[in-house]
Amino acid sequence: MGDAILESFPAFIVIEEAKETLLEMGATGATFDDVEVSVTDQFEELYPGRTLPSFAWLKPEGQAGQDDIGVAADGRLVISQRALDALRGLGISRALLKPFDGEG
Repeated sequence: MGDAILESFPAFIVIEEAKETLLEMGATGATFDDVEVSVTDQFEELYPGRTLPSFAWLKPEGQAGQDDIGVAADGRLVISQRALDALRGLGISRALLKPFDGEG
């Protein structure tokens, strides 16, 4: 719905621009892969003619709290402040943000 990063537990996808931004900044703890995205009939009805951006599969592989991108024990995505700042510039207004306390 317009954000640079999306979650459908347990997977995360990002717009192609977010992938490029994270790669250019040298973000640690993630790799990317192709992803196939489709829309539902309901989406078509609600947003006729809307074209989705290109997406990439964000595969967090880092250690939460140490790398720029990782996953907490409870499956929440953990992003460093510098990666978060980069993504904010691309739009993450719907993200639920909470400081990482090393648990979860």
